[in-house]
Amino acid sequence: MYRDNYITALRTELLEMVSEQLTPVAMRYGYSEVPLETNIKWRPQVLVLGNYSSGKSTLINEFLGMAVQGTGQAPTDDSFTVLTYDESEPDGAPVRVTDQRDGKFLLNDSEYPFETMKKHGQRFASHFKLKKVNSPFLKNLAIIDTPGMLDSITERDRGYNYQDVIGDLAQIADLVLVLFDPHKAGTVREAHTSLRDTLPTKTFEDRVLYVLNRIDECASMTDLLRVYGTLCWNLSQITGRKDIPMIHLTYSPSATEKSGRSEDPQSAYLDFLENQREELKKAVLQAPCHRLDNLASFVETHGERLCHFLEGMVSYRKKARLFRVKSFFTGLAISLVGGVAGGLGLMGLPPFASLDPLLQVTGAGLLSTVILIFWLALAQKYLYSRFLKKWLRQLDSLTPLPNQTRRDSWASIRDLLYVNLKNSNGRFSLSQVLGEHSTVKQIHDRGSREIREALKELAGIAMDDNAWAEKEAGPVPYWANAEAPLNSR
Repeated sequence: MYRDNYITALRTELLEMVSEQLTPVAMRYGYSEVPLETNIKWRPQVLVLGNYSSGKSTLINEFLGMAVQGTGQAPTDDSFTVLTYDESEPDGAPVRVTDQRDGKFLLNDSEYPFETMKKHGQRFASHFKLKKVNSPFLKNLAIIDTPGMLDSITERDRGYNYQDVIGDLAQIADLVLVLFDPHKAGTVREAHTSLRDTLPTKTFEDRVLYVLNRIDECASMTDLLRVYGTLCWNLSQITGRKDIPMIHLTYSPSATEKSGRSEDPQSAYLDFLENQREELKKAVLQAPCHRLDNLASFVETHGERLCHFLEGMVSYRKKARLFRVKSFFTGLAISLVGGVAGGLGLMGLPPFASLDPLLQVTGAGLLSTVILIFWLALAQKYLYSRFLKKWLRQLDSLTPLPNQTRRDSWASIRDLLYVNLKNSNGRFSLSQVLGEHSTVKQIHDRGSREIREALKELAGIAMDDNAWAEKEAGPVPYWANAEAPLNSR
């Protein structure tokens, strides 16, 4: 169908743009340890976070239609589990776990976008695994279940940096669910750190959904209002936002029925509330629809950051070139003055006064040349090292930072620029960097604009078959041709 072909072609265009034009620059300067497209080439992903008793596993099991993840009041699984669809199973077969792989497989198979996570070490690898499930729910997306957040556990206890892992997964996820339960409404330390520091720096606010789960365990409507108010207060303090984000209120009807709480007269308040579990399920299923928009944001973000990085390199190289020109002419002037002074001094000495004037001029010229060589070989090298150290201390002066967008972009690449200038001693080809800057800037300015125009076109395509038929009868737009890059118009 036209819309599906359109989405596939546009996604191919985006991946080609990243792999052919952004990745070579990113890899050359250490901006990324692996090709940038590694993080976006796989299927849409939904990251599920929450306290250990927030009901993550129960929610996932209900979505999948089978008890895939272990459940319980105490922590039952301390692993990061990637749940994905097994396409080898026939449609209509009973839902089951068809295959399981360990973390080493996930981290070393190029099909999956987790190669960068090798840096988290062996302890993390042993707590990372893959489960293939033939649930129709996973046909177009993957779910990443995470260990429950705790209050007293430390990095030393886990053996790896939990927040760093969460940040890397959030960065490649198209949707992040953060679950709370009535007993710990956002008060545990790891949840506080994740919401305050990790998620804001690794993903966008509109990709994070907050869920107050297991609300059926509140003793009454008054108790629920108290818990809800506590969570709102905690979120406002942690995130620093004046507006409280939307909080989905959910519970598991089957768990309520099993526990007998549905028969409790005090639980009658549930009849007056909408269980937003189905709404949450629809939001998760919409993750593939947001994938293209997230890919466009990916191109824009990394294009902007790489452009800013190269801009800083160009700025430094131009200043360094001007410094060298000034230094050369300073050395030339000193050598000329030294040569003339030396020549006049020699003419005043009896042994040299009687020499032929041509020899005296030649001697002065040789002295001047020696002084210039000394200047270029030693003095200029020393002065340049001081020049480099000076600019490493005041990197922020290399590029204008007139607004918050520029400051955020600069903060993300400032350390990278520092390392590159220090390691290369500030010596690199200005013409090459100018060419790369021009290419990346074109991607950021023109390419991202064309991507957004294509997404608007996609949004205008009706979802019914008649509209598809009408579109297919018309001319094929340039972005529907996978052989024609977006920036080739």
